[in-house]
Amino acid sequence: MFTPLAKAEATLATAATLDRHRLRLWRRARIAPMNDSVPPPPTQRHNPLHGLTLQAIVEALVAHYGWPGLADRIPLNCFSSEPSVPSSLKFLRKTPWAREKVEDLYLFMQREQRRGSGPGTAPQQR
Repeated sequence: MFTPLAKAEATLATAATLDRHRLRLWRRARIAPMNDSVPPPPTQRHNPLHGLTLQAIVEALVAHYGWPGLADRIPLNCFSSEPSVPSSLKFLRKTPWAREKVEDLYLFMQREQRRGSGPGTAPQQR
């Protein structure tokens, strides 16, 4: 039978053993050589919107389509009634579905620019 003092000593010994084990693992992890020759894989490799701010997207759309054209393509009051970049950003940051529509239109605009046909150009004939 364990006396209360013996039980407390056994518990402390077990805790000290666990602490030494944790310390050993921590030291091993800190001392382990780091492989700096291989860069970490990019997390957003295939995301064309990575690194773009919502403000840059809205400004690019306004420069390309103008406020009336933007309001025709995405019927939102922030584009048709007294439009401005700050008010549009405020609305789009609070409304995920509207932000998604703006991002989709931006991606569509980028694809059309890469293809060489912008708004107002005739489709290519083969």
